[in-house]
Amino acid sequence: MATRIRLQRRGHKGHAFYSIVIADSRAPRDGKFIEKIGTYDPNTNPATVDLNFDSALDWVLKGAQPSDTVKNILSREGVYMKKHLLGGVKKGAFDEAAVETKFNAWKEEKARKLSDAKMKAIDAKKEIANVRLEAEKKVNEAKAKVLAEKKAAEDAAKAAKEAEQAKAAAEAAAAQEKAAEEIKAEQAKTEEAAPAPEAEAPKAEEAAPAAEEAPKAE
Repeated sequence: MATRIRLQRRGHKGHAFYSIVIADSRAPRDGKFIEKIGTYDPNTNPATVDLNFDSALDWVLKGAQPSDTVKNILSREGVYMKKHLLGGVKKGAFDEAAVETKFNAWKEEKARKLSDAKMKAIDAKKEIANVRLEAEKKVNEAKAKVLAEKKAAEDAAKAAKEAEQAKAAAEAAAAQEKAAEEIKAEQAKTEEAAPAPEAEAPKAEEAAPAAEEAPKAE
């Protein structure tokens, strides 16, 4: 029976999560499987792999054929590195102790690189967060500037309106005062132009005394 090492989709829409399984090459992609040897989560940076290394190596040595994605995963996890070293033992190039020494050195180097990659990812996230923060600050500053300019314009318009109203009130008061002065001046002119009242005529002298009566005839 030809066997395949492939991914079996799990998770939900927008967040895929995979099982690494050994399955009959004729079985559907997400159908029955012979053995589950690990999981693969591509949603993290770097991707998270939880692999039963010994089972994976055993199946590879038995001739199980991995899919392209699984082959990359197994290669990163050192399965093919171990297979290569064991091939050297069969050829007599070195013994099993040398295999373990070389493989452990490879794992330490891989762990160091993985740690560096994680630190770079963390630094990149921090840098992105700082860039976003600076961008938000600039946006907020721009908004504050616009609001300040708008308020200044409103205050200036209000002050101009109040000044216009005060000017109009002053002009109205001045006009009223001028009109009052003109009325007073007109009244004064009218009084000056009117004829002076005639002095009261002296009373006629009392009538002259009546002529003496003629003597009566005897």
